[in-house]
Amino acid sequence: EFRNWISADGRTGLPAAAGRYHLYVSYACPWAHRTIITRRLKGLEETIGMTAVDPIRDERGWAFRDVPGASRDPVNGFHYLSEAYTATDPAYRARVTVPVLWDTQTKRIVSNSDDDIMRMFETEFDAFGDGGALDLYPEAHRTEIETLNAWIYETINNGVYRAGFATTQQAYERAAYRLFESLDTLEDRLSTRRYLCGPRPVESDWRLFVTLVRFDAVYYGHFKCNLRRIVDYPNLFGYLRDLYQIDSVAETVNFDHIKRHYYYTHDDINPTRIVPIGPRQDLMTPHGRERLN
Repeated sequence: EFRNWISADGRTGLPAAAGRYHLYVSYACPWAHRTIITRRLKGLEETIGMTAVDPIRDERGWAFRDVPGASRDPVNGFHYLSEAYTATDPAYRARVTVPVLWDTQTKRIVSNSDDDIMRMFETEFDAFGDGGALDLYPEAHRTEIETLNAWIYETINNGVYRAGFATTQQAYERAAYRLFESLDTLEDRLSTRRYLCGPRPVESDWRLFVTLVRFDAVYYGHFKCNLRRIVDYPNLFGYLRDLYQIDSVAETVNFDHIKRHYYYTHDDINPTRIVPIGPRQDLMTPHGRERLN
């Protein structure tokens, strides 16, 4: 894992700057999606470039191809994301993952930690974009945010994967029941507050959103997380629509990439590689959650 840190004042040797850094992502991947959303909400599109990979990942890994919603690599001319890893460390043999934040000056990976990339965009680039107007990591809520993040990751973000890739009935049931216990807890929590920490979304809300928005389309069927759908939870489904309708968040959600990636790439789970036509869902319908402000 590469975990260097960009700092607003340059104390880390990697100063925040416009045009220096480039984000490699997949619209299919929930971990990468968090960074896409944060970049969008913080108004950093002109500050940090971004290139999306092909959602179909084969044995050679994430590829840069001219397909709808993705493109060739305009920065380095890489054909595969793995080239960014070996350019940074020629001996690298571990997993090649998205997102990747690339430094065009040193021609090395800054970070492939979605947690760190998200946090750097939130806290170190306030001289750019929205000028620090949006605070997704407010000082007063940081302890609560960290607690929520850990719980959401363990039981929900990663919980769907633990259920989906389980190889025993016991492991699957343990992960799936724990997942739905957490969703039930959130349904109750969101009955009295609009967002997880109050009247405005924070980092934790967006970390949860990327799993919720994929749930009915992918995790319910593909990962067998099928006790309930998100649409069956009145508060969670309203909350999902509320977040989806903020600013231009909807533009960061590519259901074609999401569905084709999971159903086509995971051929151990879906050997026929048939991609379902559904579900039909309208996330732009009124959510009515303003009443909780």
